[in-house]
Amino acid sequence: MSGDFTISNLTDRPEFFDDVADRIWRAWWQPHGVPLAYITERLKENVAGKPMPRAFVAHEGTTFAGTASVIASDLDERPQYTPWVAAVWVEPGFRSRRIGRILIAHAANHALSTGAPRVYLTARPARRSLYEGLGWKMVEEAVGDLAMTVFALEA
Repeated sequence: MSGDFTISNLTDRPEFFDDVADRIWRAWWQPHGVPLAYITERLKENVAGKPMPRAFVAHEGTTFAGTASVIASDLDERPQYTPWVAAVWVEPGFRSRRIGRILIAHAANHALSTGAPRVYLTARPARRSLYEGLGWKMVEEAVGDLAMTVFALEA
């Protein structure tokens, strides 16, 4: 438990699978015309029992609160960076409760527990102070078409 919510491996809480797929799709893929079925197939890889990819869910009992994943690569422009914390989402009604921060830390700790010396994440430049406040170090700015900032957290 973390406060009044729990972080679980999606494998252990499959009832949240559709929620996770829907939020990832709506937030990052639907605007680019990618079908939900594609995201659903990719998310199935997260419940295969391997250390990576891995999806985590935050929930209050049976109520979905958010998600974060650990994946091999999150930026086509930077394949040398691995693993990544990605697809962090917190439901609007659960925001401002530090759930996103806890999900990020949980996913990062999982990635580092696999033996990786560092873990990466990417974010819009406006989020820089948030991630630096959580101990992440900026690695690169203005990466790719979306001018993303890349951060790393050392083991």
